[in-house]
Amino acid sequence: MIIGYAYVVGDIVHEGHLLHLGNCRALCDKLIVGVLTDEAVMEMKPAPTMPFEQRIQIVKSLGCVDAAVCQDRYSPLINVLELRPDILFESTSHEKEDFPGFRGRVVCMPYYPSESSTRIKERIKHD
Repeated sequence: MIIGYAYVVGDIVHEGHLLHLGNCRALCDKLIVGVLTDEAVMEMKPAPTMPFEQRIQIVKSLGCVDAAVCQDRYSPLINVLELRPDILFESTSHEKEDFPGFRGRVVCMPYYPSESSTRIKERIKHD
């Protein structure tokens, strides 16, 4: 059984999230998704619109997700060292990060720039 690990903010889930997670799931037998806490998000981005508890419930409900877990840091390293998945899915939109101690494979998945939570928020603000 191949276990994969992906991670998301999950704030305002859109088609890009669905494509990303669906494609990740297609490459493994079980997909675990880390959902970043508010504090983890704010290491790199503005605070999410939706509270963590709602975001993790939404991610858990997606058909391509087998389990959703809390991710306390923007980097997935702590979770992957603990969960030891076979594959860590990264996005091409992230800077290359080193994952010392991780013995699995890192697979870079394409970023889907056609939509983003940030753009949706901006449209809502301006409409």
